[in-house]
Amino acid sequence: MKPLLLSTNDIEGGAARAAYRLHQSLRGIQVPSQMLVQNKDSGDASVKVQRSILAKVGERLNHLPLKVYPDRDRVNFSPQWFPDTLAHKVAQMNPDVINLHWVCNGYLQIETLAKFRQPLVWTLHDMWPFTGGCHYGEGCDRYMQACGTCPSLKSQGNWDASHWIWQRKAAVYSKLNLTVVAPSQWMADCAQKSSLFNGIRVEVIPHGLDTMVYKPIDSRWARQLLNLPTDKQLILFGAGSNAIGEPRKGLALLQAALKQLTGWGDRVELVIFGGATPEKAIDFGLKTHYLGRFYDDLPLVLSYSAADVMIVPSLQEAFGQTASESLACGTPVVAFGATGLKDIIAHEQEGYLAKPFSVEDLAQGIAWVLADSDRHHQLRMNARAKAEQEFTLLLQAQRYSALFDELSTTLK
Repeated sequence: MKPLLLSTNDIEGGAARAAYRLHQSLRGIQVPSQMLVQNKDSGDASVKVQRSILAKVGERLNHLPLKVYPDRDRVNFSPQWFPDTLAHKVAQMNPDVINLHWVCNGYLQIETLAKFRQPLVWTLHDMWPFTGGCHYGEGCDRYMQACGTCPSLKSQGNWDASHWIWQRKAAVYSKLNLTVVAPSQWMADCAQKSSLFNGIRVEVIPHGLDTMVYKPIDSRWARQLLNLPTDKQLILFGAGSNAIGEPRKGLALLQAALKQLTGWGDRVELVIFGGATPEKAIDFGLKTHYLGRFYDDLPLVLSYSAADVMIVPSLQEAFGQTASESLACGTPVVAFGATGLKDIIAHEQEGYLAKPFSVEDLAQGIAWVLADSDRHHQLRMNARAKAEQEFTLLLQAQRYSALFDELSTTLK
């Protein structure tokens, strides 16, 4: 059984890192996985690149149909209309199963899917595969019908770009031998409620990570290496490349919650990784340290290990890899009890799940984790144990391998 993973990137971005980890884990159990990407940043020879002139043009023109909506929200929205040359390359590689991951940014035209003859397994990293173009509904449920009158586009009619994209997907999906894998039960439920994936098989397989890399290290040593104070309790937030300007990531709710941490004085400080120091200072009510953007695992492991608590205040999250990474490093997580994060954190076991989307309870959760040293120690122990039991690369690889074997055998 020879799987081929398709992803726009191999290691740039959370979805790409999840796909690449799966690729590595499959090869680790002797499954001859290959990966085909548009942008390659790793030095892995098993990752192939399909970077043609057509792909470069498609990357630039992908959003051209959205120009007719000048008032649209600046959220991720992908038409995926420009032709590509993937079908020919895939045919040359001749896999038994094709595993789709995040394939936007002009990488794969929707209509190309119908050219593949192998069973398709689509791993959901966001909601785009079953919407009319947006990557997260953010309160809109029109993907359960046929989209149109899109709030993200600020369109006024049913026959807008979102309905056009939905129609194209509906026409293609009806021809596919498709199985969907969701990393969380919430994402699986959304997919099954959608008009495009209704009736399609959906499996739940959490994202895995290397728990021999993501593991607890001495907090004091980690803080010294990152030039962080050793006499404070540290609250960690992962900004990523877009969290500062993307409402879905919940930065405004975190900001409001931190200002409600009354009585903590100067005992706590905030640490942010993943983004540069903003030109205009953000008032969190706490002294804030910006660690910048990371390009490999070690700085992330140091950051998680240095912190006393990780905050993931997202409003919608397909899974939440920063949460599972934090648990693997023995650091409790506070998040809202909603969407994919519910599959990672058990309330008051490995952290705290605040009431969605209560600023007051988010602040309460942070204080609850930090207030009792004995409880905090137990939360750390529980966090590491949860990661070792549920989020290992081996477990993920075994689940995918079994699914790929089943699909390729059924086809034969």
